[in-house]
Amino acid sequence: LPSSFNMARFISGQSVLALALIALTFVAAVDRNNFKTCDQSSFCKRNRNLEPTPQKFRAVKESIGLVDGALKLNVEDTQSQKLLTCTITALADSTIRVELDEKNPLKPRHRVEHVLPEHMIRQPLSMEHHSDSVVRVIFQGRYSAVITLDTFRIDFFNGEDLAASFNSRGLLNYEFLREKGENEEDGAWEETWKTHADSKPNGPSSVGFDLSFPGVNHVYGIPEHASTLSLKTTKPDTDPYRLYNLDVFEYELDNPMALYGSIPFMQAHRKKQTSGALFLNSAEMWVDITKSVKSKGFTGMLRRLQEFVGAVEDQDIPQTDTHWFAESGIIDLFIFLGPAPRDVLRQYTKMTGSSMMPPLFSLGYHQCRWNYNDEGDVKMVSDKLDEINFPVDVIWLDIEHTDGKRYFTWDTSKFPNSKEMQEYVARKGRRMVNIVDPHIKRTSGYRIHEDSTSLGHYIKNKDGNDYDGWCWPGSSSWVDFMSPEIQSWWADQFALDKYEGTTKHMYFWNDMNEPSVFNGPEVSMHKDAKHHGGWEHRDVHNIYGMWQHAATGVGITRRSGGLERPFVLSRAFFSGTQKYGAIWTGDNKADWGHLKASVPMLLSISVAGLPFCGADMGGFFGNPDSELLVRWYQAGAFQPFMRAHAHLDTKRREPYLFEGENLEIMRHATETRYSYLSLWYTLFYESSKNGAPPMRPLWFDYPEQEETFSVETSYFIGDALLVTPVTEPGANTVQVFFPGDQPFYDIETKQVHNPAGNKVVAAPLRKIAVFQRGGSIIPRKLRPRRAASLMANDPFTLDAALDNSLSARGSLFVDDYHTYNYQTAGEFATYDFSLQKEASNLFTFTFKQTSTTKYETKEWVERINVIGFPFEPSSVKLSNGNTLSFTFSTKTNTLTIKKPSETLADFTLNINL
Repeated sequence: LPSSFNMARFISGQSVLALALIALTFVAAVDRNNFKTCDQSSFCKRNRNLEPTPQKFRAVKESIGLVDGALKLNVEDTQSQKLLTCTITALADSTIRVELDEKNPLKPRHRVEHVLPEHMIRQPLSMEHHSDSVVRVIFQGRYSAVITLDTFRIDFFNGEDLAASFNSRGLLNYEFLREKGENEEDGAWEETWKTHADSKPNGPSSVGFDLSFPGVNHVYGIPEHASTLSLKTTKPDTDPYRLYNLDVFEYELDNPMALYGSIPFMQAHRKKQTSGALFLNSAEMWVDITKSVKSKGFTGMLRRLQEFVGAVEDQDIPQTDTHWFAESGIIDLFIFLGPAPRDVLRQYTKMTGSSMMPPLFSLGYHQCRWNYNDEGDVKMVSDKLDEINFPVDVIWLDIEHTDGKRYFTWDTSKFPNSKEMQEYVARKGRRMVNIVDPHIKRTSGYRIHEDSTSLGHYIKNKDGNDYDGWCWPGSSSWVDFMSPEIQSWWADQFALDKYEGTTKHMYFWNDMNEPSVFNGPEVSMHKDAKHHGGWEHRDVHNIYGMWQHAATGVGITRRSGGLERPFVLSRAFFSGTQKYGAIWTGDNKADWGHLKASVPMLLSISVAGLPFCGADMGGFFGNPDSELLVRWYQAGAFQPFMRAHAHLDTKRREPYLFEGENLEIMRHATETRYSYLSLWYTLFYESSKNGAPPMRPLWFDYPEQEETFSVETSYFIGDALLVTPVTEPGANTVQVFFPGDQPFYDIETKQVHNPAGNKVVAAPLRKIAVFQRGGSIIPRKLRPRRAASLMANDPFTLDAALDNSLSARGSLFVDDYHTYNYQTAGEFATYDFSLQKEASNLFTFTFKQTSTTKYETKEWVERINVIGFPFEPSSVKLSNGNTLSFTFSTKTNTLTIKKPSETLADFTLNINL
């Protein structure tokens, strides 16, 4: 919701009363006071104010047993004598699940569906009774959970290493469903926020627990927040981190308040052990974090438990305590036992889904604005970018392209020949994206509305009528994406014969899908609205937008007969969104603070398992000066999703409006992005297989180097490129943290930087502070093209940066760059390449296909650059004896080998000194 949107245009045709209502809501919406604090949320306040009560819950000893390979037991609330059913399940790949639900509920409590795999591989559990007070279950030989019965506590071990403790502080809380009584606490059965009433028909239903990470001083994840990468202590100085998808535009920085997306997944990291925790619950959630030091090792029960498994450390250790609480649902907790960061993300994505493989074009540059005015404007943008030789893959349309904010329609006065416009853009190798939001204009003669009404596809209000709120079209209703049948109906609307005026070149974005309701509480939907299955909106709020995202992607693939991979951008997200496409950090501002904050925000999202993410370059609101815009292009060129976007009231800022040095630098940054698309594409393929994010913090690849644990200004692309954007005005230098013990090479000058922790390096305006790690080989394509699709058959350049042992290695994935054929027909190939020293006067370079598939491509290897090579060779020969031409730069110690292979077939070459 923009701070300067045109109220007259928005409210056109509506009543004066409605105008006043929306105007009042709008004025408040830009104020953080329009969003709740914990003290203003009754369930948050109740849970946060709980006193530790270790004896409140106890495990019923007589109920303990193994059933179908899982540990089952009853847990009693000693105050109410009500029972919970606890199920502890060991899953494949060092993962353990704890489910807590009411044993005899008045009605079923909500469980998140369709996020987890349909068939989860269980690991057999063996059970030991250590005493009358402790039970231990073991799986996969080394992982265990120790249950303390009298205080119902669970400690999770990786071998002898205590990874996490559940309810060690006695903050477990379960508000059992019950009938309303007399003299109920304020806010328990009904709650008012400003002018909005929440009827709360089920009464208080929150759940909460504490989870502690011994030895840990750094925890990460639980996005989305404009906060630091290493999450801060919250209690008692600030609110907890809030997870509740909201339309919070021009958001404040360094703040735990909720933003557009929610992933209730956290990583806790220390030397030798990284653990993960997923609280799979889609209701509003808050997470408190406190950090402390435990003196002289562990004490009390924790020390006894460590003695039980033979792991006592008599030393001071840090500890991070977290306290999670959600408004409704059940406790469904997954503990991922790592032990390395990449292990945790692999384990997490096995549960919530692997990231989708994006089509190559979506990794290029995206040019967006609210709004490009008409067909002429779109063609002009495309042409002007060509005139300045500026690569671009996608041109975007915002809400003004529609007929009166009716999605799936066109304003035919501005876009009378929309198909021809798309074909014009596509002839240059480009695509288009337009917007389809979840709110549907309530007006007669509009097919989507009339079908949604007659088929019962809208969310209902508490009285059972179609929910009616206000958004861009005025009076609107919201499609109920909680129904799989309605999702399928939505997907069908993208068929070319239904969405008239579109072509196969059009892709889509889903905005406002938190959902944003201009006249709703906290600019969102009333919590007592009703969804498919009878669930309240409070139960499913955080997952709603993800199901629109998923259904839109299905629509793109379905319209192609199942062939094409979709590209869909969503603003709202949840655990599992990585399966469906990209997200961005929402309505940011054109200031240096938001540029700087984009780095830890994107890193936090990445380590929470959602790799395809970006921030609007230049800032959505406001007018960046040329220096800020240039620096943002440099940063965006090395982030997963690269889009420039701007508010309709800002000055136009497309690259062709600049000249001289500023244009040259922005073009250079973008061309550099395109030269590394093969690296990005390979990294996304690897992410789809193992969960490792392409953009990652330093500690991900240097998990035992403590100095990296809080670094958030430098980051890696894969394990090869170290990036440090300039985020301060007027800066000509930047402080870079060089981790590890191998050299790094400036990607432009080839200057070597030996690892030394923090180091100040030159970064004038023209400079991108990016360094290739010694020991890596990066595939690149260096021929300038105006779009990624035109690079498909271009040759590769392999940049090999040598480590201290004078070796390097890398990998490559190729396919057709846009279809599912790599999955369905085996039409792809993977390659490994390496360079190593064989003798004092001989080096070998090996290029080898590692996949068993037979995939034909016109791509080939044009050159190999060996950076950090100590001597000029006497000859370079293929294994068949053919001599290759080469050059050697004594200034940069770079050996360039020309045309080693005219195909992507296996080859080996010898470098003779």
